[in-house]
Amino acid sequence: MGDPTLPGGGRRRSTGDAPGRLLTGAAALLCAVVAVGAGLAASGGGRVGMVLPLVVVAGLLVGLLALTRFSAYVMLMLAVRSCVDLFKLSGPTAGRADGAAATRTMDPSTILAVLFLLAAGLWLAAQLRQRGRLRGSPLGVALLLVGATSLVSALGAAQPAPSALEALRIGTVVVMFVVLEQLMPDLPAVRRILLAAYASLVLAIGYTVVLSLFGHPPAEVKGDFTRISGPFSQSTTFGRYLMFMVIFGFGVYRYLDRRFRVGLGALLAASLLFLLLTNTRSAILGAALGLVVVAVLHRSRRMLVALCLVAVAGVALLPSVAQRFGQLADSTAVGGGPTGNTLAWRVGYWSEIVSLANRNPVTGIGPNMTKFEADEAKKPHNDFLRAYVETGLLGLLAYLAMMALCLHTGLTALRRAPPGTLGRGIAVGFLGCAVAFVGVSAASNVISNVVTLWYFAAFAAAASAVARGLPAGPPGAPAPAVPAPAGRSIG
Repeated sequence: MGDPTLPGGGRRRSTGDAPGRLLTGAAALLCAVVAVGAGLAASGGGRVGMVLPLVVVAGLLVGLLALTRFSAYVMLMLAVRSCVDLFKLSGPTAGRADGAAATRTMDPSTILAVLFLLAAGLWLAAQLRQRGRLRGSPLGVALLLVGATSLVSALGAAQPAPSALEALRIGTVVVMFVVLEQLMPDLPAVRRILLAAYASLVLAIGYTVVLSLFGHPPAEVKGDFTRISGPFSQSTTFGRYLMFMVIFGFGVYRYLDRRFRVGLGALLAASLLFLLLTNTRSAILGAALGLVVVAVLHRSRRMLVALCLVAVAGVALLPSVAQRFGQLADSTAVGGGPTGNTLAWRVGYWSEIVSLANRNPVTGIGPNMTKFEADEAKKPHNDFLRAYVETGLLGLLAYLAMMALCLHTGLTALRRAPPGTLGRGIAVGFLGCAVAFVGVSAASNVISNVVTLWYFAAFAAAASAVARGLPAGPPGAPAPAVPAPAGRSIG
């Protein structure tokens, strides 16, 4: 290309300036039209008419970013996904059957999921053509099998639309892991992805804190309890999201620079408080289990003592937490109600729904179909049983392989990570998350919380990068100086 500089020192006007200005003007006009339309819809009380135009514009802008800077697009998705449910149109649907499949299809989260699958598919195809192969791992293969069995099961479901939508949501988790494996070739790339993941925590905690300070904490009332839900539609989703973020955060904390420790420490303290305020028993127990794993692997007695003190303080200062756990001793099972001995109810419900798999024991009744087929119209509250009932023996084997390989990936990363490095913290943090995932899945619908699984997939991809031997920098970069031993700030 010629030099655009004129002899007199000026610059020759680029022939591409006019199209650029035209596109900019068109984008500004589109935004103005959409803003006016959304305002009119809001004044008329139409939530769908207000949200959808904004989602369309956001989708176009994000789609443009995906086509030009795909890695930045993925990090943006990780950073903002925790707050997307604020614009949800279908309302809470976890644990119950309803007829809102059409509305759920128009949810911003569904639209972004479709956009992500399309953009990721094109990008992965380009990477495959350019490099001849994609970076992979046994865990990635297991996740692909989980996605494939979900899709096959959805094809034979009695209600294909909601089942296919669930298979699509699970597919986004699988594709996110595969994409992140390609985007994490070295330690700086891993740092960027993890920073994007914890940017989502900043947004989630910030939103919850601001609304709480104004006297309107984001919460839902279930039975006798008011439970903090944060930017999510349900407190259970917020609880499980915080569970993973807290466990992994404590895993990497001691290996961060001092400037990052201060910020992460404040985030973790607020996250622990809000985790207790969600009153989600499975998430609280899962976080406790994962943090014990982190403390043991860090050989930190002080962390174990601190966990005991947090547990005692939580019970003493938050009576609702003690009351919630005290319901486990109730003799009466509450039939799917929001409070009571739901553990006793779940055991009875499991014995009821296991026979649903007899209709098609090989491929199951279809993802998300249990709540449509069972008399109580609820999800299984057990991901192992759900895998068998909804995706059959093939899906159960794929799910068990995924669980086993999550633990194997964490152990392999732990064995290969050099002591005193961030890689060691990533291995410890993910192994704690994996143990919590396995434990909580035995009595919860974790696989339904796709938004939380995006972050689990990010941590899994980071651990997979450590397991295969993570370079300290891009190819050709000078070798870094040997770091001094990390301080033992919390251990």
